[in-house]
Amino acid sequence: MGGPRFGARAYAENPDEDGLRAAIDLAHLHGKKLYLTVNTLMKERELRDELGEYLEPLYQQGLDAVIVQDLGVLAFIRESFPGLDIHASTQMTVASAWGARLTEQLGACRLVLPRELSLPEIAAIHAATGQEIEVFVHGALCYCYSGQCLLSSLIGGRSGNRGRCAQPCRLPYNGSHLLNLKDLCTLDILPEILEAGAYSLKIEGRMKSPRYTAGVTGVYRKYIDRYLTHGRTGYRVDEADRELLRQLFDRGGFTEGYFRQHNGAAMIYTGEKPRFRETDEEQLRKLDEAFLAGKYQESVSGRVRMYPGEPVFIEVRCGDAAVRRTGPEVSPAKSRPLTREDVERCLRKTGEAPFVFEELTMELGEKAFLPVGVLNRLRREVLADLEKEICGAYRRIR
Repeated sequence: MGGPRFGARAYAENPDEDGLRAAIDLAHLHGKKLYLTVNTLMKERELRDELGEYLEPLYQQGLDAVIVQDLGVLAFIRESFPGLDIHASTQMTVASAWGARLTEQLGACRLVLPRELSLPEIAAIHAATGQEIEVFVHGALCYCYSGQCLLSSLIGGRSGNRGRCAQPCRLPYNGSHLLNLKDLCTLDILPEILEAGAYSLKIEGRMKSPRYTAGVTGVYRKYIDRYLTHGRTGYRVDEADRELLRQLFDRGGFTEGYFRQHNGAAMIYTGEKPRFRETDEEQLRKLDEAFLAGKYQESVSGRVRMYPGEPVFIEVRCGDAAVRRTGPEVSPAKSRPLTREDVERCLRKTGEAPFVFEELTMELGEKAFLPVGVLNRLRREVLADLEKEICGAYRRIR
């Protein structure tokens, strides 16, 4: 994702430092990684005086990697933030085995290839380097090499290399959209891309909606899993999924890009962008409910021990993380003791916390009693401790 500085989406509503730090923790709570775009060309002043100050708090928070275009930036980060992974951006235009070996020697662990490479070229680069290879599989194509276009800068004073591309390739010239490439869609050739050596698949989503992001990613996840489970022989693409991709965004049709051809007029849509398409509102509603409206909670297991005369004890586990907490002494009940159902009902009310109890075991003594408010407080405290434990494992201390 992008932040307020040095990203290729200068006009997006990018989060500030606090927002980025919160996003890093959110990703880590759910077992994901967050990569930051630092992929513009920089001025000497920015590299010398601003970049380090910008990255320092994010590095300490646990940022997983940065994606960079500028070789000076790569060298600076490698020296200043040695624990931070670096991905070489597609805007570096590393299109050969020699370039791949160079970026590996300079310290990049992942190489994002240009969109203009064929499947044999990707395979040759994969064979020449130990880096992870990332390949674009869906979304907008640039008319020129990504990030190397100066047209926006020349006619509008807005440089794509500074994150401010005005997309002049999408405008009409002599009454026709002569530079307007169709969007990339590779569902049919996904097995070939994976077999060529792609480690990671990149979906371009410049200024797109959350629905687009969730929908397209969900479709590609489905077909990656289908290939990994059934191989080539069981791989097929459902027409309903093609149609969903068209409904999410349609620039005038799809193209398979350069994977199997050098170039061609069929890659360009010269007409006006389609203004209306029949949509399956029920399908889009389900998409919104599945990815945008729901709560994201990780499954945890809990253990509770409550015996009269002893402090209440609670332990919660999520993956490798575990926290324990003791509370007030459990009293002998004067009238109605707590039941297992009472305790379980109270502890399972996790509300907006990022956790939900999948398993809960109890040791409950006879006539044990503890006020419900105390149990609620213990639940909140132990889940907060678990959140700190998980996120704290990613923190870096200088």
